[in-house]
Amino acid sequence: MEERIKVDLKDGVADVRLVRVDKMNALDDHMFQALIDTGEELKTRPGVRAIVLSGEGKAFCAGLDMGNFGKMASGERSGGQSSTGEALLTPKRTPGGSNRAQHAVMVWREQTVPVIAAIHGVAFGGGFQLALGADLRFVTADTRMAVMEIKWGLVPDMGGVVLMKRLVRDDVVRELTYTGRIFNGEEALQMGFATRVCADPRAEALALAAEIAAKNPDAIKGSKRLLDMAHDADQHAILLAESQEQGALIGSPNQVEAVMSNMQKRAAVYAD
Repeated sequence: MEERIKVDLKDGVADVRLVRVDKMNALDDHMFQALIDTGEELKTRPGVRAIVLSGEGKAFCAGLDMGNFGKMASGERSGGQSSTGEALLTPKRTPGGSNRAQHAVMVWREQTVPVIAAIHGVAFGGGFQLALGADLRFVTADTRMAVMEIKWGLVPDMGGVVLMKRLVRDDVVRELTYTGRIFNGEEALQMGFATRVCADPRAEALALAAEIAAKNPDAIKGSKRLLDMAHDADQHAILLAESQEQGALIGSPNQVEAVMSNMQKRAAVYAD
């Protein structure tokens, strides 16, 4: 797995880096599996309070490996086979409904802690969808991004439709999907795909992750659960969930520590 992804955990922040630098971190079968395995492992790793997802080398992720497109052109994808060799319509899906390729993206959306994607170079196609799996996206002004599947005669099929609709107007999503045009980080910010434009996305992402990791982890996870349901749930369900989350927090050890550390003007020490 370390040939594709490396992970360092320090002070509650998991620094996750795609390291297939010779291929601009393109998605081959091993990268798909590494993303899934890493994401699933981090869900249960003790001490993780925030995650930063980035790519080493020239790019965040250039999308699907070019070799896979050659296989498609040769007919190897016939019979409903995905670029990873697994049936797209497989009945073997995750509880959230993902097939294997979709799982490589949605596993980051399913993290119980905040995920920040630090994006530079390019994020095309599957790489763009991978970035969408994060809670936040920090980009350089000159990052190039695209819903590029139409270039290859395809549709976004790694959770992109589910994730794009939460961020950007419907007509903008349609234009980008129908054309596959490339846009930069500044335009991504204006449209709503990017959270912040910065000179060094990874450094700023790690700094914010450290700030988040210093907060009550129970409240951070509760906030994420509420925000995850806010887009689709009705008002009654959200109001009830707010009360349930707050009721569980009030008087809990970490919430008491938050109050005491503020009153005593000291750094909080939270239990995971």
